[in-house]
Amino acid sequence: MNTDPVDLTARLVRCPSVTPVEGGALQLLEGMLSHAGFECMRVDRNDVANLFARWGPPGHPKTLGFNGHTDVVPVGDEKAWSHPPFSADISGGYLYGRGATDMKSGVAAFAAAAVDFVQTAPPDGAIILAITGDEEGEATDGTRALLDWMSDRGETMAACLVGEPTCPETLGDMIKIGRRGSMSAHFTAQGVQGHTAYPHRACNPVTAIAQLAARLSDHQLDQGTDHFDPSTLSITTIDTGNTATNVIPANCRMTVNIRFNDTHSGAGLCDWLRALADVVAIETGAQIQINTRVSGEAFITPPGHLSALVSAAVQAETGVTPELSTTGGTSDARFVKDYCPVVEFGLVGKTMHAVDERVEIAQIHQLKAIYTRILQDYFARG
Repeated sequence: MNTDPVDLTARLVRCPSVTPVEGGALQLLEGMLSHAGFECMRVDRNDVANLFARWGPPGHPKTLGFNGHTDVVPVGDEKAWSHPPFSADISGGYLYGRGATDMKSGVAAFAAAAVDFVQTAPPDGAIILAITGDEEGEATDGTRALLDWMSDRGETMAACLVGEPTCPETLGDMIKIGRRGSMSAHFTAQGVQGHTAYPHRACNPVTAIAQLAARLSDHQLDQGTDHFDPSTLSITTIDTGNTATNVIPANCRMTVNIRFNDTHSGAGLCDWLRALADVVAIETGAQIQINTRVSGEAFITPPGHLSALVSAAVQAETGVTPELSTTGGTSDARFVKDYCPVVEFGLVGKTMHAVDERVEIAQIHQLKAIYTRILQDYFARG
């Protein structure tokens, strides 16, 4: 067999699967994988669509998994696109469309590789494809739901490859072996409204937030670790909603985002933020409330058999030696890491989430070849 990953990418792009809408993408994959002998199950939860597909016996100790998503971010201003965002138009060697890079081409490449592999060289083991429709959204009922379902039924993976775009410049230049943690904190300072001519009769929450912001900005979280850059803290908004120039407002809000390495835990950072807010509240007289949300902890899959397997396949197919990195945002690998060793490898991500998102046709074929070699080498090992 020679399943065309470009044609499959195009058919997936034509599915308008803006998160959390399924848009027909998982139905398309389920039909193709079922026809190829995969046992498929829809694992929908809270109106989020997910697909589990396995070739081979359940619970086999030699089971390789692939994880990805078919949901996409909104298109934005459709008039700004040079090709309709769900047309999958091909022009100048590129396939255009929302999700072309992130990450319908990656899903198409590993699905095509898996289908052809089990048809031509059935392995002694099993292959699992865990594909979600909730990666670009809240990510609470997507890969998490799939892993919960798998755990309840004894479905296991010895290792997993997430097909997210990982390469910054050239196909093959980066593999992700971990990710920084991510959290957001929302502060609300409550003061006493008053006239600016009589500030002693008021309690200015803006002053409290400004002091808190200064201390947060001046604090260096760490110096980095062996596999991670230094953690970062960014103040993303400060707002009072106050349009008057002569009124001290009653409240002020601030949002902070932290990307943290394995020096920290989400819980530890939450405790630190609360303690600092309490100190500023005492100093200024304002009441400061904080709500936090940790969307993922920092993690790493130490360099070893899995990263070496993927690196060797990448180098063999592209001639590029990939860097093992933990840079970038979050991905569903943060959930898979609690289940089995996981690394990420996929396309160049320059146009993901952008107007005129597009993928180079030649790279889709290369990516399928890399995934095929990973399958061959994984199941060839004793």
